[in-house]
Formats: sequence, C-alpha cells, structure tokens
Amino acid sequence: MPRKADALFERIASFPALHAAALEAVRGKRRKPGAAAFMANLETELLGLERALNAGRWRPGGYVTIHVRDPKPRLVSAAPFRDRVVHHALVAAIEPWFERGFIFDSYANRTGKGTHRAVARYERFRDRFGFVLRGDIYRYFPAIDHAVLKADLERRIACERTLWLIGAIIDGSNAQEAVNHYYTGDDLFTPFDRRRGLPIGNLTSQFFANVYLDGFDHYVKEVLRAKGYVRYVDDFALFHDDPSALADWRGRIADYFAHRRLRLHPRKTAIVPCAEPAAFLGYLLLPGGYRRLPEDNVRRFRNRLRALRDRYRAGAVTLDEVECRVQAWIAHARQADTWRLRHAIFRDGLFDPARAPASVAGADDA
Repeated sequence: MPRKADALFERIASFPALHAAALEAVRGKRRKPGAAAFMANLETELLGLERALNAGRWRPGGYVTIHVRDPKPRLVSAAPFRDRVVHHALVAAIEPWFERGFIFDSYANRTGKGTHRAVARYERFRDRFGFVLRGDIYRYFPAIDHAVLKADLERRIACERTLWLIGAIIDGSNAQEAVNHYYTGDDLFTPFDRRRGLPIGNLTSQFFANVYLDGFDHYVKEVLRAKGYVRYVDDFALFHDDPSALADWRGRIADYFAHRRLRLHPRKTAIVPCAEPAAFLGYLLLPGGYRRLPEDNVRRFRNRLRALRDRYRAGAVTLDEVECRVQAWIAHARQADTWRLRHAIFRDGLFDPARAPASVAGADDA
C-alpha cells in the first residue's frame, strides 16, 4: 500500500503557496473583472484567504453557470476567482502524490500529456491491432459520486485539514444534470440521497476526474492485461486482434463501472475494426496516418470567427484577444492535414499559411 501523504495543509494555506497559486490562476485572465479586482488587492486578498483557511472558516462561493451547446449541451460552471486560487494551491500540493501512481496512457490534464499525444498513441495502437473497443462514460462529470470520490482521495491522503478542504470543495459543487441510475443494493431513494456531480470548469474537477478513473486504468492494465489502451478523461480505447476478447472486456468493464456508480454510454461504446476511419479527440483519423478535422469542428470555428470579427469591429475584443483565440484553433488544426483548409479560411490574411514562414505554417499537406 503506497504511503499516505500527511502534513500537506501548510503547503496549501501558506502565503507563499497562495501567492504562487494566484499567479497560476490569473494566467490569461487578467482582464476578467474578478481576477483584476483580486490582483489589484493581492496582498490583502491572500492574507484574508490564509487566515480563513487556517481558521477552518473558508467556504466556497457561488458558481456562475453557462449553458453551452457547442458541440453538445453542457453546463459549464465558473467559480469565483478567490476560490480558483484555493483550487490551484490544493492541486499543486496533492497532485504529485497521485501522479506517481497514474499509468502512462492516461493523457488528460497532466503535464507532458494532452490530446495530441493521446491521438498519436491511439494511432500507434491502431496500426498494431485489428480491432478497437471505443468507450465513453454516460454523463461522466454529473455522475461522479461524492462518497466514492472522497474514499479514493482518503486512500492516499492522511492530512485531516487537507481532507476537510477537499470535502468543502466537493460538497460545494453546484447542482449538475440529474443522472438517476439504480445499481445493485439501491433502494427506491438511493439515487436521490447520494450527492453526485462535479462542476465542469474547475481545476479540481479535472484532477478529481482523473483520480476517479485511476482505479479503472489499473484494472484495464493489470486485470484485463490490455496491451493497447488510451484514456483521455472519460473517452477511452482498448485494442485487441480478437473482437470476442473485446466483447468480453466490454461486459467486465460495465460490471466494474457499476461498482463505481457509472455506466457506459450505450451509443458511444462500440467494437469496430481499426481499419475504419475513427473520430477521436477532435480529429478524424484515417488509414495511412492521415488526419482530418470533422466537418462540425470546421463549421463551429467559421461561426466563431465571424462572431470574433463582428465583436472586434464593435470594439468588444482587442486584436490580441482575437489572435489568441484563432491561434488556439490553429494549434489544434495543424496537428491534422489542414494546410489547404487553413489557406481557404484565411486566404491572404494574417493567418494564411501560404503567407507565414514554414516554421509557423507547418508542413502538413502543402
């Protein structure tokens, strides 16, 4: 059994730790009103947080919620900036204790990982095996069970005050989409009595989501002994040459998830030949190593680009903000064969790859 982490709270609730957390939390958000107000009175705000945390008086504030329908309906929640500073301080202190136990092929929200490396790993396994079991968890963030998550965290953390802070953050989660499923042993009221759901948008939610599925990662690698496996949040893939083996694994995975009060998504979980084109993490992966962007991704970006243009002309956003958002999409698009697509979208403009140096435009399919 790995050694539990103790005496962590002083690494979270000290002025230096909170100061470092504030600098992390404000990255790219200095123009936001909440962040700007906090940073304008930084020392006072940090001293107040330090006192509240050490006295056990800190409580999370209310969330601002946004209903997003792009690409699918989701409830995105924004915590007050003051709370985000605490989230960063907490994760900075506890993440190393969990990171050392995470498997190599878990790619979400980890330093040195990310979507592009996950896609490359998927392609490597695809080229080695005949079939893939593509899996997705039904409404993952709304379904995360608070009691199960707290038990996972308590297995690695012994510091009582740190567990109090974790509990305050989890218990302070705002109401999420209802996922009222019944599992073995439940009575009529169980799904309504158990607290579930983490707010999408919190750094802590992203970290807790990895902790919640860490046991599943080890189950796949150590019990099922899958030689090809990739997971990014709740989107995962297992590879094998025998589809009947994957069918057996699917049933065993469903049973495993039931004990974690989760369910496989019935429409998004399937066994398919690796030779078929596959949509994975925002790319359409084709035989021969080619990648395309899905049509809905391109359509959404064109719509966002038009909206950015209109907002820039109205003075609602600066040129730097426009460039930052466009470059974020370009960084994603450049990982696919999109030179001609980007040339068509930005023809003769600032972001046209035909005008940019090769190091900026990328070789792609030029």
